[in-house]
Amino acid sequence: MAVEPLLLDDDFASLTGAGRTAPSLALLVRPRSAAEAAGALLGRGPRGAIARGRGLAGGDAGQNAGGTVLGLTALDRITGLDRAAGTVVCEAGTELGALARTLLPLGLWPCAGAGRWTAGGAVASGYGQGVEELELLGADGGSRRLRRGDPLFDATVGGLGLTGVVLSVALALRPVETAFLRERTARFPDADALLAHWTGGAPPEPYARARIELTGRGRAVLTTAAPVPYAGLPRGHRARRAPLALPALPGLPLLPRAGGLRPLPGLVRARVPAPFPAYGSGGFVRYRCAVPEGQEEALRGLLALLAGRRSPGRAARHARVERVGAGGAGPLAFPVRGWCLGFDVPAGTPGLGRFLDVLDERVAAAGGRVCLAEDGRLRPALLPVMYPRLDAFRELRASVDPRSVFRSDLSRRLGL
Repeated sequence: MAVEPLLLDDDFASLTGAGRTAPSLALLVRPRSAAEAAGALLGRGPRGAIARGRGLAGGDAGQNAGGTVLGLTALDRITGLDRAAGTVVCEAGTELGALARTLLPLGLWPCAGAGRWTAGGAVASGYGQGVEELELLGADGGSRRLRRGDPLFDATVGGLGLTGVVLSVALALRPVETAFLRERTARFPDADALLAHWTGGAPPEPYARARIELTGRGRAVLTTAAPVPYAGLPRGHRARRAPLALPALPGLPLLPRAGGLRPLPGLVRARVPAPFPAYGSGGFVRYRCAVPEGQEEALRGLLALLAGRRSPGRAARHARVERVGAGGAGPLAFPVRGWCLGFDVPAGTPGLGRFLDVLDERVAAAGGRVCLAEDGRLRPALLPVMYPRLDAFRELRASVDPRSVFRSDLSRRLGL
């Protein structure tokens, strides 16, 4: 790959994660091609470089105080589609929701899901489902293609940008007949009843998430959804005339739900108020952890801590719980087969720091882990407990980047 000189509108910028905490100043460059990205990397300063997507993760993995940050959102082209093989190739800055909207009229849907994340950001954060191949820009300015099963591929999925810059991604596709999911909602008096239902042989659903009150009665709502085939559309529904048309124009309100139908995720751009006034000027802390299957009692204990009368976690009001069917292959992969718990809490909540430290210790004792992509405060001593293959990641990283070109605020804080 030819390396082009950097001819960009770059400037120093104060960067944060989605929670708007712990800002740091870095030289933000915006390459418009793979060659410009290589030029920016080779022209970095002594503080190294890290790639960044849209900054949707809650932690500091996409920050590099005093160094270079490569903002990749301009690399957003779809470069290949193989309908027979069921794959699409897109650049790292491609928004997954935009990709899904483009593919829907062809009756195709990315297995990686859809939403506001970029393809490269999803990979770096650990969401490797449906990713078949990567193009990775290395510390020397050269790129290589990696396929699933390669140790460097596995380390890059969830590697937080520390193994190189993801330039493009090949994603698996699956066919869809309509643009809709059929949504079902079940209500439970408390988290114990929810977990009893979830572990009592309930069949898995492609989309499932529970929302648990941390105040009031502690009620839980489980929402599940499955793709709707054409034959499953209600009679007279206008989607029967154009089953793969977008349900609503991007940015406009959703059409009223009929018969439990809702659009596939990512088809309609949700309006996100800025700057998140519900959390105030101090921003918020996003906590996301996973505990293995068989550790349901530990999960109940975490929820009980959150909902305690004097718990700082009550400021989050609700917690999210998901059932995870499979773990990741990489040494820093976050998902484990089991349960994922998450919540957002105002950063200025009194006693929050110590409370989250207690949660970390409970999670580690249960064989679980904190999601590093969403983290901005984990104590380094707990990292090898949560990620027992940490040394393997460090060794592989040293072999492909011996001068530690790829650095971030997170990597310095945790000694990665």
